[in-house]
Amino acid sequence: MLIDRYNRVHNYLRISLTDNCNFRCFYCMPEEDYAFTPQAALMQADEIERLAKIFVGLGVNKIRLTGGEPLVRKDAGAIISALSKLPVKLSLTTNGVRLHDFIDVFKESGINSINISLDTLQAEKFQMITRRDSFHRVMDNIGLMLDIGMHVKINVVVMAGLNDNELLDFVAWTKEVPVHVRFIEFMPFAGNRWTGNKVFTWQQMLERISDRYSFLPLKAGVHETAKAYIVPGHKGTFSVISTMSAPFCSSCNRIRLTADGKLKNCLFAQDETDVLSALRTGADLERLIKNNIAAKAMELGGQFNKNFETLKADEVFNRSMIAIGG
Repeated sequence: MLIDRYNRVHNYLRISLTDNCNFRCFYCMPEEDYAFTPQAALMQADEIERLAKIFVGLGVNKIRLTGGEPLVRKDAGAIISALSKLPVKLSLTTNGVRLHDFIDVFKESGINSINISLDTLQAEKFQMITRRDSFHRVMDNIGLMLDIGMHVKINVVVMAGLNDNELLDFVAWTKEVPVHVRFIEFMPFAGNRWTGNKVFTWQQMLERISDRYSFLPLKAGVHETAKAYIVPGHKGTFSVISTMSAPFCSSCNRIRLTADGKLKNCLFAQDETDVLSALRTGADLERLIKNNIAAKAMELGGQFNKNFETLKADEVFNRSMIAIGG
């Protein structure tokens, strides 16, 4: 088992397949002309499978594939197929634009839950945020996923002054469509122009939503990051991931493997462990992994606390979100 010094058991591994993406969301990647990691420096398909097996041997029972955009990788289907044979719950996070090409892969691999990033329900604003004209393709693919019985979560990064005025529209969407909308507080990463006044908090979201809707809290799982709610009579739900205003670090069970094979024990961790080089040189991987997890900070990578209002983005030392892998 992977246990840190605060007695938290880590059984959930997020693997980034690539730092490449077919969108250019400003809060995720710094510039349009981004220097992606060279292919040789990325984990190869067989290396991803080998590393995943080592983590499974150490107690991991859930794996989520992320990016960048995981489905732009040419061998994404083969990787999904290989990992589906492990004794884990396998899922992925995607921007949704290529989902129609992977329906057979998902069915054959037994994937029944997927997270889709969608920060607006307005086509023009979608193009402004992503710098791509793909809104209708993404919406069509959300429909396709629902049609094949997929449990669909919609990840919405909420930014004050940009899309906080769409909270009610997203909740309205859950009335007739069984989507599970997750509102995410805006978080600081390298190059994403974060400032504290752009954070629209959990409490602000609930206050805004309560202007129109009455809602009930849903029971949360032990390691759940989202505070979930349902409007009576709605087919879907909504929730809030309150990383900035009300962190949930005390029950964290997540670890991250970047596309270039670095292990991060927290989304905000400054220190990383190069497990890919260790794999390629035959080093003691289990010891490296256990040491990395044992050194995990109590909260938020040890870099800041929930009093984010006075935080300056350049005080947080980290990669860009696209280079971490969500």
